[in-house]
Amino acid sequence: MAPEEIRSKPTELERETENGESSSAGTSAAGAAAQRHIPPASLARLPIYLRALTAMLSDGRERVSSEELAEAAGVNSPKLRKDLSYLGSYGTRGVGYDVLYLSGQISAALGLTLNWRVAIVGAGNLGRALAGYPGFGSRGFEVVALFDADPMVIGQEVGWLRISPVDSLEAVLAKTRANMAVLSVPAEVAQDLCDRLVESGITSILNFAPVVLQAPENVQIRKVDMATELQILAYHAQRAQASQIAARARLAR
Repeated sequence: MAPEEIRSKPTELERETENGESSSAGTSAAGAAAQRHIPPASLARLPIYLRALTAMLSDGRERVSSEELAEAAGVNSPKLRKDLSYLGSYGTRGVGYDVLYLSGQISAALGLTLNWRVAIVGAGNLGRALAGYPGFGSRGFEVVALFDADPMVIGQEVGWLRISPVDSLEAVLAKTRANMAVLSVPAEVAQDLCDRLVESGITSILNFAPVVLQAPENVQIRKVDMATELQILAYHAQRAQASQIAARARLAR
């Protein structure tokens, strides 16, 4: 299901060329942004830049240097400039970046200028928390449906949403025009539900179930495994502890 464009394109901004001369950066429409290839590592940092820019907009900032934005995002400025170059954004020497325009560029590249209607499958603690999260709306995501298989919770309300039976998945997806889904269900039912979502036209799925899902090549699945992330944190914490113990041992000699 194709999302609808809901925001107008931003105003133009002068950009810095390699020899220091400035020229028009042109507009950054959502369609053009979607056609650009952005390396995965750079893509993963764009939401961080957008969050920093959003905070600056809230503070009334109009311009920001690459050094200031890099510091706010926790990266070095050469990496930030390289990342933003994939958007065709180079700032203006001595002036920096237009905060509003750059925010619009990143939003377009991430697809946030489109209307994403999200269905959450699984109304347990995680599903309910996601359904009630107020930050989705300001970032272009509208939760339009919430499903569960438990008769004890079907019909309950989470915010303005009423929990629908998973048996009516296809009908509710069509009625709400959902074009993105979140799976927060047990591993043993995740694949079947994934198949039903795909058959209903959903091609973007965020998966919290502890299982690797199989889907056609045109379907994008992002897996979120909090246990794995905690294990990685444990690895780094263990290394840090070992370094501290070694340092204290050297000092004690």
